[in-house]
Amino acid sequence: MLLTDIIIKRIKEEGALSFHNFMEMALYYPHLGYYNRSQSKIGKSGDFYTSSSLTPAFGAMIGKQLEQMWEILGKGNFTIVEYGAGTGTLCADILEYLKNNADMYPQLKYCIIEKGAAMRVIQKSHLSEKVSWYENISDLNGFTGVVLSNELLDNFSVHQVVMEDELMEVFVDHQNEFVEVLKPAKSELKDYFTELNVALPKGFRTEINLEAIDWIKEIASTLHKGYVITIDYGDTSDKLYSESRRNGTLLSFNKHSINDNFYNDIGEQDITSHVNFSALSHWGLKNGLTFCGITNQAGFLLRLGFKNYLQKILMSEPGQNMLSLIKKENFISQKLVFEMGLKIQVLIQSKGVPKTNLAGLTDE
Repeated sequence: MLLTDIIIKRIKEEGALSFHNFMEMALYYPHLGYYNRSQSKIGKSGDFYTSSSLTPAFGAMIGKQLEQMWEILGKGNFTIVEYGAGTGTLCADILEYLKNNADMYPQLKYCIIEKGAAMRVIQKSHLSEKVSWYENISDLNGFTGVVLSNELLDNFSVHQVVMEDELMEVFVDHQNEFVEVLKPAKSELKDYFTELNVALPKGFRTEINLEAIDWIKEIASTLHKGYVITIDYGDTSDKLYSESRRNGTLLSFNKHSINDNFYNDIGEQDITSHVNFSALSHWGLKNGLTFCGITNQAGFLLRLGFKNYLQKILMSEPGQNMLSLIKKENFISQKLVFEMGLKIQVLIQSKGVPKTNLAGLTDE
């Protein structure tokens, strides 16, 4: 049975689904949702690039920032928790970099929390040393270290809302085809904007990521001492709710092309929305996480020495000539720094750590 037919059947039995529930099925339905299918999703043969799929230099720069955090935390046992590790490439690159730190590496533990069953299979096929898998961060029973996510929260299922005379939520119905209907928004969606002191103008359409709030609350309650690094497409409230964003940020990715046809190719294309970093900071602070800083990915990587490290990696590859090296370096830099790097934000929060300038946030 096709996933589209399963969704239609559910609508006929239960009535119109919230967009949140539709998106959850489209992305995560067992065996048929986008992230539970076995097809390649990342890289040239997939639907999109991630930063870690382009070069191991990306993971190395995160590893470099983790080294400093380990030093700040006293150079003891150090746990890295990565949410949504994709193919496991970032994990592998971080560990490969940190192997060079003879003092840190023996004290290192790497934990992956992965929602996608197909991705978990891929990760376990090539990751073993230092790596273990968990269903929930609460299973770790408190730890010292870093919680890391890279392009994760933009795939959390979101509620879509439209401001009319009152805030309305988007539901998905089926009448010979998928159609959207509006219903009065429940109180928790209205409270979201009240908490953030945001007043939407009439006609404004946007997304609310309640799952991201639950996510940051759970991290705050489980992390004993350390940092949270969140890397994702997104922005702060003042930009997300500006006039230029009055139609929201939802997009689908299919074979490296972008569309807004969420009701076509269900289960075969990605659906994303921008992360509200103001919300993560707000609810993080309410739950014990201190705001360290936010920057775009380009600035974060360049401060940590990305360009020199990338050149070093490329020059070490066998069979390189100068022309191919320059072409490859330009392609990776264009993607990571000038394209993705200006759209992706890096938010760092801390718990139980003295205020210290972090290399990825501070211009030397």
